[in-house]
Amino acid sequence: MSSIRTLRTFLAVVRHGSFAAAGAEVGLTAAAVGLQMRSLEQDLNRPLFDRSARAVVLNTAGRQAVPRVEELIHRYEALAAGEETGELAGTVVMGALVSALMGAFADALWAIRQEHPRLEVKLFAGQSSAFADKVLNGELDAAVVMKSPRPLSASMVWTQLYSEPMVLIVPRRPHFPLPAQPQAILRDCPYIRFDRETWTGFLVKRVLRRAGVAVRDALELNSVEAIVATVRQGFGVSIVPKLANVDWRHDRELRVIAIPGVEEFRHVGLLERTQHSRMHFTTAIKDYFGAAAARSPSPRSLS
Repeated sequence: MSSIRTLRTFLAVVRHGSFAAAGAEVGLTAAAVGLQMRSLEQDLNRPLFDRSARAVVLNTAGRQAVPRVEELIHRYEALAAGEETGELAGTVVMGALVSALMGAFADALWAIRQEHPRLEVKLFAGQSSAFADKVLNGELDAAVVMKSPRPLSASMVWTQLYSEPMVLIVPRRPHFPLPAQPQAILRDCPYIRFDRETWTGFLVKRVLRRAGVAVRDALELNSVEAIVATVRQGFGVSIVPKLANVDWRHDRELRVIAIPGVEEFRHVGLLERTQHSRMHFTTAIKDYFGAAAARSPSPRSLS
């Protein structure tokens, strides 16, 4: 009878489409993965793949097996983690925006870990768009990301946790003339742009369209924190989400300015598959933020 490890390897092959790539994920050689898949097919008395020299593709029986294997692994992990008794234990693998790790999400993890000491959370920092595919493929249990500008796969769900207003930030000691009016600042000053291929970059482009201003791009960066640091040094201005964990009011190096006639927010939430083995944990995260919102109607901010 095939083991849970073999079933996990099967799902890795499904995700990657090759024995070599699946082996790299689970720590086996391609030959060892191939032997496990042959053994699984023998146990089930049917082939699961159409094999070629370059790839392995699920056949009809293989496609039918996927949801059943996922359910078996889900039940096993729930049993091993003690979720049947309401206890959270074992390992959760998550992705998160750097800004989320520095703020409210870190608070949520701390609170949950205090209540469930047998729980281990492995965190990876990065961009929302990169995490979406990893969640869909099962490489991550969930991720804290901003709301996608595009429709998500029907097998994924995003739940809002908190929101951050989009604002204009300017240096207090610029290396260039700084006009008094926001529209003139955006039009005439060097502009530090958020990477336009990212989800936050799409949101920034929408803000600029609504403001009706053509900016003079000076730099393009893929990190809110890097943009804020560059503006602080006086090299340009930018539009960024007003991060909930930054003490904007007492910042000696930059000022935060509302954009006239434009009210946009970066909505940050939890992205997960509609069914997965760590739903008790993701429910605890959502409950934490739901309780926090009930205590304070306005988004968490230090400004």
